[in-house]
Amino acid sequence: RKTSFIPKSREICGFRIHGQNVPFEAVVLDKSTGEGVIRAKDKLDCELQKEHTFTIQAYDCGEGPDGGNMKKSHKATVHIQVNDMNEYSPVFKEKSYKATVIEGKKYDSILKVEAVDADCSFQFSQICSYEIVTPDVPFTVDKDGNIKNTEKLNYSKEHMYKLTVTAYDCGKNRASEDVLVKINIKPTCKPSWQGFNKRIEYEPGTGSLALFPSMHLETCEEPITSIQASIMLETNHIGKGCDRDTYSEKSLHKLCGASTGTVELLPAPSNSANWTVGLPTDNGHDSDQVFEFNGTQAIKVPEGVVSTTLKEPFTISVWMRHGPGSREKETILCNSDKTEMNRHHYSLYVHNCRLVLLLRQEPTESENYKPAEFHWKLDQVCDKEWHHYVLNIEFPAVTLFVDGATFEPFLVTEDYPLHASKIETQLTIGACWQDLSGHDNDTETLSETLTGGSALMTQYFRGNLAGLMIRSGKLENKKVIDCLYTCKEGLDVQLPEEVASAVKVEFNPNQSSLTLEGDDIESFEKVMQHISYLNSRQFPTPGIRHLRVTTTVKCFNEETCISVPDSEGYVMVLQPEEPKISLSGIDHFARGAAEFESTEGVTLFPELRIVSTITREVEVEVEAETETVVSEEIMHNLDTCEVTVVGDELNGDHESLEVDLAQIQQRALEMSSSNVGMVITGVNTMANYEQVLHLIRYRNWHTEALFDRKFKLVCSELNGRYISNEFKVEVNVIHTANPMDHANNAMVQPQFINQVQHASVDLSGHNLANMHQSSVVPSAATIVIVVCVSFLVFMIILGVFRIRAAHQGTLRDQENGKENEMDWDDSALTITVNPMETYEDQHSSEEEGDEEEEESEDGEEEDDITSAESDSSEDEGGEQEDQQGSSRQQQLEWDDSTY
Repeated sequence: RKTSFIPKSREICGFRIHGQNVPFEAVVLDKSTGEGVIRAKDKLDCELQKEHTFTIQAYDCGEGPDGGNMKKSHKATVHIQVNDMNEYSPVFKEKSYKATVIEGKKYDSILKVEAVDADCSFQFSQICSYEIVTPDVPFTVDKDGNIKNTEKLNYSKEHMYKLTVTAYDCGKNRASEDVLVKINIKPTCKPSWQGFNKRIEYEPGTGSLALFPSMHLETCEEPITSIQASIMLETNHIGKGCDRDTYSEKSLHKLCGASTGTVELLPAPSNSANWTVGLPTDNGHDSDQVFEFNGTQAIKVPEGVVSTTLKEPFTISVWMRHGPGSREKETILCNSDKTEMNRHHYSLYVHNCRLVLLLRQEPTESENYKPAEFHWKLDQVCDKEWHHYVLNIEFPAVTLFVDGATFEPFLVTEDYPLHASKIETQLTIGACWQDLSGHDNDTETLSETLTGGSALMTQYFRGNLAGLMIRSGKLENKKVIDCLYTCKEGLDVQLPEEVASAVKVEFNPNQSSLTLEGDDIESFEKVMQHISYLNSRQFPTPGIRHLRVTTTVKCFNEETCISVPDSEGYVMVLQPEEPKISLSGIDHFARGAAEFESTEGVTLFPELRIVSTITREVEVEVEAETETVVSEEIMHNLDTCEVTVVGDELNGDHESLEVDLAQIQQRALEMSSSNVGMVITGVNTMANYEQVLHLIRYRNWHTEALFDRKFKLVCSELNGRYISNEFKVEVNVIHTANPMDHANNAMVQPQFINQVQHASVDLSGHNLANMHQSSVVPSAATIVIVVCVSFLVFMIILGVFRIRAAHQGTLRDQENGKENEMDWDDSALTITVNPMETYEDQHSSEEEGDEEEEESEDGEEEDDITSAESDSSEDEGGEQEDQQGSSRQQQLEWDDSTY
């Protein structure tokens, strides 16, 4: 920069700059004129210092040659501004940028990118624009660096976008390096339970199974003040509303402690209880046996099954499933006149979703009104679900329990006692018995009187019934009532100590649902994670149990702020390993007739063994094979063992099956018998059933015409769900000849008599069905005499053959007699052989030897002894001996000439 200082009489010699670190200098260009220039000492940097300010002063050359008396000018201020050059490019403040957005929303700004420029001037230091370099992305960026989406984002389409963004300053310089921007797409936040498996497999016998071990609640960051959840396990399709032991109702009453005086009115069809035959059932043994009544079916209970008198307290219990019905009465149980008057003595029926008990008192001295009908209005009667009903009747009071809860009648009507009569009654189920030969206007309404026929059913029931029982005496123990309907499966929860007080837990009676309430989400989730499913049955019913979680949450304003959808899944109970019940023991033996006729009889199953096994697949690596099957013995209960006669039914006049009733009762079992066999019932161990079956005896006190008897034994568990093999036993009768005095047989040793009378020979595995061929009867002896006399001449001619045959028979019969340790007493018997029949049947007749004369005397002596032994040997032999027995019998004829 040029400056000029001109004093009047002197020249300007130079300039002086005042200031520190001033990067400038002043140079004189013309001393006479005082013109000079200010120039930079070095290169200037606007970014380091944009402006410079300093003072400058001129001085002359002075006087004289030495420049004395130099003069200075005044000081002048200099301002210098450094002009900028666009030498720097924009630079982003961050190396990368990240952001997360929720799908389905358009944002005004998702995030802001920012770049800076090191230039000092406004023009070159300002960022004038940003640009997204990545093509075809649904985002845009404005001049301020704000990035936003141009359309609603979809998580299913893209989880994350990667963008490259650059910047420009106002001098059009581009950023030296572009920046990476990551935008994550988050699914729409939906409040719900997370970590819930829809299918949960339950293996029988494993105890409790956690249902929600990893469950947590997504609240979408909403401020929650309270939370309530209901967990429901749907088991209505299993049995009678859930999984229970499928023993007979009578057995269940015993297990629950209510065994005295219990009568089962809907038993499973059997030989001893066949009145339920023909009723439709569930046709399966995995669950309880359920009887269906469709409005056209009813059954009559035989006389003598129920002996309960109405004068004493009694109990009626039943399982029932019933939906909304017609306006007509639907009878569950009815006891009415068998003929003529059609009076209902007592009945239990459903009418307009009401349960009604009719109880008419018997004639008394007083004819006053007395309570006769008890009405309960119940939702359970028409909800198409299974419910357990117990009525404790102690006239005039009646107490009703429905699923263990007590209900009082809302209406009780009174009536006169019944008129005295000698008419027998008929007990029916599913309808009321009505005879149309007479009417009782006193007790029957017009709607109960039908036309057509002489005896009909009326007031048919439509629904399902099971376990209908009548029991003498009241069932007052609440624990017993709860035991009768309590499920063997349900929900369970073990509360951690640290959260036990923070969350309130309530169960319904059968533990098929529970409710949780709390205000702390973390504690609430811990309790949810400890909820489990438990099935305590050894052999549970397999199949699906649906599971549902319903949740309600509240915010600070005590209102429902977010909606949590229901979570649904199911528990799959796997098929249990089915046990194979095996019965084994001695299946064929023989006993003497005297044992059958004794008071003790013959034990049928002396060495019976009951074993139950299951088959498992075990993973074992054997030569590239990883599975093998193993059989494992297990222990479980039995509830029925039935002994059945194979063949003709038992004749009560001379035979029976017997067992020690004291031993039966000691093991809490029951026994019923008929002409087809014996049934032992009751839930008990296999060992106890073994002991009782060892005691079953067969007696027959007229065994003359008896040669064998066959029996079949079958045991079962869970009301026939698992059935054993058919164990068949055949017992044979060994007949012995009666000892008699005979003059021609004095040589027989008497010690054989007692041995024959008391012998009991085990012939297991042999067929003795033809023993009756060697029986001794007087009529046959008479025929033998005639035949022997007629062919006496031939005895002399063919004596040789007789001696030969007798000798061979002696050797064979002695050998068989030793095997069976039995001998016949022939002291009173003389046997004569028909020589003609011997000639026809004897295969060795063509062989003749010189020893005939030597053996003639000995052969005649041995013939009398060994002939009887031959008969005994035939009785004890196998099939081959049976085939030979008929030919030997043709050889032998009895000599009864001395009778």
